[in-house]
Amino acid sequence: MHSAVLLIEFGSIILGLGLLGRFAARFRLSPIPLYLLAGLAFGEGGLLPLGASEEFVATGAEIGVILLLLMLGLEYTASDLVSNLKTHYPSGLVDCALNALPGAAVALLLGWGPVAAVVLAGVTWISSSGVIAKVLGDLGRVGNRETPVILSVLVLEDLAMAVYLPIVTALVAGAGLLAGSLTLAIALGAAGLVLFLAVRYGRVISRFVSSDDPEKLLLVVLGLTILVAGVAQQLQVSAAVGAFLVGIALSGEVAEGAHTLLSPLRDLFAAVFFVFFGLHTDPSSIPPVLVPALGLAVLTALTKIATGYWAARRAGISVKGRWRAGGALVARGEFSIVIAGLAVAAGVEPSLGPLATAYVLILVVLGPLTARYTEPVASWWARRRAPRTPELAPRMAKAEADAKAEAEAPVAD
Repeated sequence: MHSAVLLIEFGSIILGLGLLGRFAARFRLSPIPLYLLAGLAFGEGGLLPLGASEEFVATGAEIGVILLLLMLGLEYTASDLVSNLKTHYPSGLVDCALNALPGAAVALLLGWGPVAAVVLAGVTWISSSGVIAKVLGDLGRVGNRETPVILSVLVLEDLAMAVYLPIVTALVAGAGLLAGSLTLAIALGAAGLVLFLAVRYGRVISRFVSSDDPEKLLLVVLGLTILVAGVAQQLQVSAAVGAFLVGIALSGEVAEGAHTLLSPLRDLFAAVFFVFFGLHTDPSSIPPVLVPALGLAVLTALTKIATGYWAARRAGISVKGRWRAGGALVARGEFSIVIAGLAVAAGVEPSLGPLATAYVLILVVLGPLTARYTEPVASWWARRRAPRTPELAPRMAKAEADAKAEAEAPVAD
């Protein structure tokens, strides 16, 4: 009887997620806020709390986090990461300062303590690579000159997670200074070793994993990833970091084949993860933190726009391209929830989960709007404030035409 109820509940969840995904796709929206709302509806204090399938959903959610980070690692080669780190690290530092500090400050002002401050700093810092990539594709901006700048900022954030997640894991677990330092040293050592092996022996590793049979390739990559994630977690390093490093180590045709095979699994289990996070958030706990969440969302939307503008300016992009870069970086999503989920599971601060949920819901909806409208609004404001003398008008028209041509020009390989 218990197994029948489990199958009915879990099957209903998957079916509901599929319908929500189709609804979001029809209106060209990210499905993440709908998945979170579904979790709120079926969680504690929701409309129809689940019972039998909650433990099964928890396991699926853990696999979802692992696959999210694996797929992220597959997007980059070790040499790309090293090159981005050398070239764009100032943009990464500005990104961290402008977007992590507001989260930490709000947590301290609310009296949540230093551990919650570190966690909320990560929630407000990390942009959603998945949402941003989809928005850039929908807007036809993949070939724009500012797009490599956007991707560089996202890559640096992803690299920073390899250091940040072990720190958060140690803090939320209540580890002391010595244990926390040991955890960080292990994480940094593992990350450095994997990068070294990927740069020097990436082809050998990929050849070992490679297979012409999609079934065997899927089983080897998935099994290796979950195994490494488990070992990483056993060493008190985040399982997500282990999965991320496996993705970095694979390259070439193996990475492309694994990406194609694992994408549907990633989407399935990532959706389950968002539902699981919502299940553990009581809807009645969101209204008390809605005002801080809204204020933090507005503030960090502005700081992300400033980050993108500064990074694009440093790369020599035109003014319009700078505004487009800033507006594209606003969305937060999967990794903000992953970070908040670590604290929620450890019981760090009861209000942290609801605030993170409201914050992500706001910005995952606002992000596509800022990506689309930041540049037109900024241009309209500049035209309104600039005096249009007869001598200045032709020059402004030429500048606007040059900016449009630059945006439409494809990026050279």
